[in-house]
Amino acid sequence: MINVVTEATPNPATLKFIPGCLVMTAGTANFASPDMAEKAPLALRLFGIDGVRGVFFGAEFVSVAKSETADWQALEPFVTAAIEAHFASGDPVVLPAEEHDAGTEDDAEEDEVVGQIKELLDTRIRPSVALDGGDIVYRGFERGVVYLSLQGACVGCPSSTATLKMGVENLLKHYVPDVLRVEAIE
Repeated sequence: MINVVTEATPNPATLKFIPGCLVMTAGTANFASPDMAEKAPLALRLFGIDGVRGVFFGAEFVSVAKSETADWQALEPFVTAAIEAHFASGDPVVLPAEEHDAGTEDDAEEDEVVGQIKELLDTRIRPSVALDGGDIVYRGFERGVVYLSLQGACVGCPSSTATLKMGVENLLKHYVPDVLRVEAIE
């Protein structure tokens, strides 16, 4: 029997749902709309609930973002029930070809600086952000600027700018002198 535990995140529009089992076997998956969730049965099930506007899968959790007009007190039981029903059904969370994380693809000619940035993101930053139901994905490095994409509970979170500037940027600048600043991209 699946017993989903719900946790608040720093983003009041997003809750983290922990089903007590593995959600993703590798990487993460982010769905900002039902169209993006075409090959993700659990995300489609969640988007079928009125008021759900975003779904993010981490290794052991599901983050769900609500629309501005939705109320968590009314929405949470439906989301919990949908997650429980999905895992009880045995259906896949995402179809195998879609389970990936674009932020961890290996570049054939990855240089040392990019390697250091990715290592710090993977070992120090992403695990911390995952605790709050989100993810930060590497998107590029150019002229001293690290480009990152926010996912899950991080999208629209009031503290995400502070996390990027005070946390991520300071950490990367400390360990990788070539980093001048961090920018979030969609």
